[in-house]
Amino acid sequence: MNTESTVTLSAGKLRLQLNRSIGGAISAFEWIDGAMALPILRKCHSRLEKVLDAASFPLVPYVNRIRRGRFSFRGREVQLAPNMAGDQSPLHGQGWLNPWKVDEADETAAVLSFHHRADEWPWDYQARQEFALDEAGLSLTLNCRNTSGDPMPCGLGQHPYFPCGPKTRLETRVTHAWTVDDKVLPVEMVPAEGPYDLNDRLVCGQDLDIGFGGWGGEAHVRDPAWPYELRLSSPEARFFQLYSPSGGGIFVAEPVTHANAALNAPEEEWAALGMRVLEPGEAMSLTMRLDAIPA
Repeated sequence: MNTESTVTLSAGKLRLQLNRSIGGAISAFEWIDGAMALPILRKCHSRLEKVLDAASFPLVPYVNRIRRGRFSFRGREVQLAPNMAGDQSPLHGQGWLNPWKVDEADETAAVLSFHHRADEWPWDYQARQEFALDEAGLSLTLNCRNTSGDPMPCGLGQHPYFPCGPKTRLETRVTHAWTVDDKVLPVEMVPAEGPYDLNDRLVCGQDLDIGFGGWGGEAHVRDPAWPYELRLSSPEARFFQLYSPSGGGIFVAEPVTHANAALNAPEEEWAALGMRVLEPGEAMSLTMRLDAIPA
C-alpha cells in the first residue's frame, strides 16, 4: 500500500514501510507470522512525526558529528548550525532532516531520492536510496553524487534501531575504538578490548555511544525470544558505530564509511579515517543488507 508519504513493501514473512516525507526513513521492518507482527527494527507505534522515532534513517553526506560544526577544506571555511537540540555539533548531514521523493515503487522494491542545493553545506549533491525486499531480507543501497562544480567531502551510513532485551547479544569483529568526551566526540583511539569488545556480548543497556574501526563488514544479532537471527552486512563500510543507552529497550548499530568527526582532521588523514572527496559528477555508494535467518 502506497500513500502520499508512505510506501509499503512485502515479501514472504517480511514487511517494510518507508516514509518519504520524514527523512526518507524506514518507519517499520517487521516479521509477520499470522496475526503477529514482530519488529525486526524498532517499531514506530504511532504516526511517524519525528525522524528520531523512526526505525532507521540515511546518513548523507557525512556521518555522526562535526566538532562545533566547523571544518576547513581546501581554503574554504565551512560553518554548519547545530541540527539536534542540546548538541552544539551538527550530525548526520542533511538527508535525514528533509523530505525525499518516491521515484519508483512496487510490491518489493522502491527508489527514493533527495536533492540538496548548496547552502551552509556549500555543495549540491543528489542522494538516492534503493530498497529491495525478498523473502530472506532487505537490501538497501545509499548513493551520493556530487552535482556541484567543486570537489566535495562525502561519507555515508545507515542508522538502524534494533529492539533488545536482557538476553540480546551482538557479535562482530572490530579492531579499535575511540573513547569519547561528554559531547560524544572522539578523544583517543584504543584497542577494541574490555568494555569495547564486541565479540558475542550482551548489547542492551550498555551505556555506550562509541565509534569503531577495522570493522569486518558483518554483524550478527540474536535473542532467544526471537524466531530468527539477524545478520547485518555492509561491504563498503570499514567503520561501525554502536549506541546502547543505559535505559535499554533499543540499540543502534550503524554501518558507516568514516569515523566520527573525521572532517575535523587534516585532509591528509581523511583516507585513513574513511572520508572521501568526490570530484564534480563523481558518486559513492554504501550497501546495507539485513537478513532475518529463521532460528
